[in-house]
Amino acid sequence: MAVSTTITAVAYGASSYLVHSRSAFAISSRRISSLSPPKGLDLSYLRRRVNAPSPRRVVVRAARIESGGVNLGARAPSFELPEPLTGNLWKLDDFELYPCLLVMFICNHCPFVIHLKKDIVKLSNFYMKKGLAVVAISSNSVVTHPQDGPEFMAEDAKAFKYPFPYLYDESQEVAKEFGAVCTPEFFLYKKDGRRPFELFYHGQFDDSRPSNNIPVTGRDLSLAIDLALSCQPIPPNQKPSIKWHPETES
Repeated sequence: MAVSTTITAVAYGASSYLVHSRSAFAISSRRISSLSPPKGLDLSYLRRRVNAPSPRRVVVRAARIESGGVNLGARAPSFELPEPLTGNLWKLDDFELYPCLLVMFICNHCPFVIHLKKDIVKLSNFYMKKGLAVVAISSNSVVTHPQDGPEFMAEDAKAFKYPFPYLYDESQEVAKEFGAVCTPEFFLYKKDGRRPFELFYHGQFDDSRPSNNIPVTGRDLSLAIDLALSCQPIPPNQKPSIKWHPETES
C-alpha cells in the first residue's frame, strides 16, 4: 500500500524553508521537457513485457533489507544510463565539475520511497543551489514490477518535478557496481581537486519510516551533505537505509 506524507516546512541545512520553485542550479544544459517516449529510446519491449503473462507471482514478506557492505572512500563506479523522460544518456563524467555527487537508488512503487519522495525533491532543490550534483537511478525489474518501467519513470519524474535526471538501469549492473540492495539507498560522493569521486556517506535519509509516525526531516542526509560541501570530516555513526523487500515465488 502506498504511504505518503505531507510536510509544509522542513529544515535542511541552517534554515527552515518552503520549496516549490524550480532549482536555479543546472546539472547540465539538457532540460526535462517531454513526457512522450523520447526519440532514440525504444520502449516497445516494455509494452510487450507488460502485456505478456507474468511468469512470477510477487508475495510481500517481512524480509528486512539493510544497505551496507560498501567501504567509505571507495571510488564512484562509472555508468552510462538513459533518462526515459528525455532520451538523454548520462555518464559519471557529466558530473565531473561538481565537488559532491548524490546518487540515489529509488523506484516508483516502493512505499519507503513514496514516503520520502516529496522531501527528496525539496532536499535536492535546496542543495543543488549550493553546488551538489544529484542523480537518481531505478534498477527494478519490469517483469516483477512493471510500474517501475521507463515509461512510468518518465511520468513520475514529470509529476514530481524532479530537478535531477532519473535514469533506468535495465540490466541492474550499475546497481551491482554500486552495491545497492534496497530503495531508497543514498550514496554521497565528494572529490578533492582532480581526485575521483570517493564515497563520503552511505546511510539513511532520516529516522522516519512509513508507519513509525516520526516526521520526515532529512536530518541524516542533509548533515552529511553540509559536511561534504564544507570539506569537513566524514560523519560518524552512519545509519543504513532500510526497507521491507518483496520476495517472489514462481
